[in-house]
Amino acid sequence: MTQVGPRLKCDRERFPPNNVLLMLAGAGLLWMGWSGFNGGAPYAANIDASIAVLNTNVCAATSLLIWTSLDVVFFRKPSVVGAVQGMMTGLACITPGAGLVQSWAAIVMGMLSGSIPWVSMMVLHKKCSLLQKVDDALGVFHTHAVAGLLGGLLTGLLAEPDLCKLILPFDTRGAFYGGNGGVQFLKQIVAALFVITWNVVSTSIILLFIRLFIPLRMPDNQLEIGDDAAHGEEAYALWGDGEKYDPTEHGWHTSQFSEVAAPSPYVNGARGVTINL
Repeated sequence: MTQVGPRLKCDRERFPPNNVLLMLAGAGLLWMGWSGFNGGAPYAANIDASIAVLNTNVCAATSLLIWTSLDVVFFRKPSVVGAVQGMMTGLACITPGAGLVQSWAAIVMGMLSGSIPWVSMMVLHKKCSLLQKVDDALGVFHTHAVAGLLGGLLTGLLAEPDLCKLILPFDTRGAFYGGNGGVQFLKQIVAALFVITWNVVSTSIILLFIRLFIPLRMPDNQLEIGDDAAHGEEAYALWGDGEKYDPTEHGWHTSQFSEVAAPSPYVNGARGVTINL
């Protein structure tokens, strides 16, 4: 968000994920859930729902492979984080037309959603001064805005007439199939511009209102130590991670499961106690 301002330069240059395993677990749940709400869009277990689920998985998998391939070509190694980004762009792209396009079109959408957002994130973001001023640590602009806009426009191009008849109350099709498809594509463009304008205006108004009461951005000295520490808290208060061994707190514990509890031999930076059973 441009009104909040960018993070510290060091955080913008290097921001590794907090936990890759949890990221992968969340990505798996997200993919599974995305198949659910795309497939549930027709509100019935019918042909259109099954096509939506199939296209969701085809597009996401294709986008993941394209993003990972681009990482290998340009950075000489694949990235787990990049694979998840590619998965998300594929899911965001296929959503507008999940039940309206053929599977070959879902592959095309996956190829484009794995490449165009990759270019916007890896190339344009680093060269655009405006994007450098945006607080977007998760790359939501690229994975959702760019990929979502791409999906909406591609739906206006690739929506198949017979599939449209299964769920839409009026006769329409993508521009690729001729007929009134060109009009539908123009409608997709107008709808996208309306959503962009609505989000920019409404979000700006909300932030300006909040700004009257509290600042939108933390001072640099608090950003350096982190928002958790600024509130006097720790995200991971694990004993032994920077905490000194204190025998009055950490040693000679007795419990109902042991008769004798001896202190750990690792006095400096102890990790626990040794239990003699």
